[in-house]
Amino acid sequence: MGRCASPRCALAAAVIAAVMAATSSLAEGTAPTPPLPVLPVPTAAQLRWQRREVIMFFHFGMNTFTDSEWGTGRESPATFRPTALDASQWMDAAGAAGASLVILVAKHHDGFCLWPSAYTAHSVRASPWRGGRGDVVREFADAARARGLDVGIYLSPWDRHDERYGREGAYNEYYLAQLHELLTGYGSVSEIWFDGAKGKNATNMTYHFQEWFQTVRQLQSSINIFSDDGPDLRWVGDENGSAGSTCWSTINRSKITIGEAGIEKYLNTGDPRGRDWVPPECDVSIRPGWFWHKNETAKPLLKLLEIYYNSVGRNCVLLLNAPPNTTGLVDAADIARLREFRAAVTSIFGTDLAAGSAARASSERGGGRFAAANVLDGRDDTYWAPASGDGKNGYWIELRRPASSAFNVVRIQEHVAMGQRVERHEVYVDGGGVAVANGTTVGHKRLHRLASPVAGRTVRVWMASRLGPPLVSAVGLHLDPFAAGGTM
Repeated sequence: MGRCASPRCALAAAVIAAVMAATSSLAEGTAPTPPLPVLPVPTAAQLRWQRREVIMFFHFGMNTFTDSEWGTGRESPATFRPTALDASQWMDAAGAAGASLVILVAKHHDGFCLWPSAYTAHSVRASPWRGGRGDVVREFADAARARGLDVGIYLSPWDRHDERYGREGAYNEYYLAQLHELLTGYGSVSEIWFDGAKGKNATNMTYHFQEWFQTVRQLQSSINIFSDDGPDLRWVGDENGSAGSTCWSTINRSKITIGEAGIEKYLNTGDPRGRDWVPPECDVSIRPGWFWHKNETAKPLLKLLEIYYNSVGRNCVLLLNAPPNTTGLVDAADIARLREFRAAVTSIFGTDLAAGSAARASSERGGGRFAAANVLDGRDDTYWAPASGDGKNGYWIELRRPASSAFNVVRIQEHVAMGQRVERHEVYVDGGGVAVANGTTVGHKRLHRLASPVAGRTVRVWMASRLGPPLVSAVGLHLDPFAAGGTM
């Protein structure tokens, strides 16, 4: 049969081809599927917490008035007498730092309670403040919510005042009763802090952590529980605001006993083989002490920026403490330093010198859904994913910049909702054979501060991962005018 050359035949052929293409498209699916996650992965509450990046701690209580860090438990409630306590002013401090979550120390190791607990007389009810009718926790929670800030609570397990401490059953019941008060009487609580600290000569005491944890979860279903081993958030292993240069969000909780010495390094670095997603929180005070002391002042700006790079820039959340003074106010100089700190962070990261770049990669997973360009769109829910089977020689993503403006900070972020994957990475500029920065883990955010500014047009990030193909949500370039040299 001869070929039909009429317009009608050509139209029919075009229609058939279109139908076949549509049928093929429907059979194969209209969009490439996401890759499988690498377990474990974070909960929704853990993801919200990670994206906060900076949160605030407020240590205030009996120690504020006795000029100490660890009270004895023998202090008189009459000692607690702030003359101008204003929790709204504390929220000014949180706002100055750009925090979205504020955590109050409701009871420290001395046992004095900042709310009128029904289970002890050692509380604000027995103090002269507000005529014995005050409630710091209430004022704190109300002030936070008035500013749109989420609330967290610290309740010390170690209690140097209560006579039940050391009697396992009685004290665990007491502690659980106070948890119930705090988690049912003050609205939604986003984080609860269980401190593992206890003095060397303290009375022997077995805490019923599992009963506490399950009760907390029952009373506040979306809360994050912090302790040495989580179950949701872990201590970073130090109190200077510094995570390990290798920092996994995963650990094996079975390896950790809360309060036990010798676990600091494991907590600081995490475990690539960890079966539990328990990311680290870096707690540090803006001053030398956790509580306010007249002879102390805030850390200098450059020190706070170093802490930021070593915490937020190493896959952590920074928990920064600002202790109110004996009047019940955060010192004006401390608020000014917090404001200066936030302004500096904004000046560094408010401008992305990678904007407008063209992105390409070692490969891309199907279509445009997981394209290299996703690392430049500023969104948390999109990412670059390499093609299946790629990675024999590692993976890379490259930015071709429209101009060679100088930068000295490289920002890399994984899409950790699908697990943490990157084990090693290197950054090259303009095809140079020597990396300008290198490291191990990335996680939610990895920040490299270079020894000196670089003005290259092409920036390539090379990555290795045996756990699964890296999923990268962002690559950014910034100029830090405060940098004094040295890589991080």
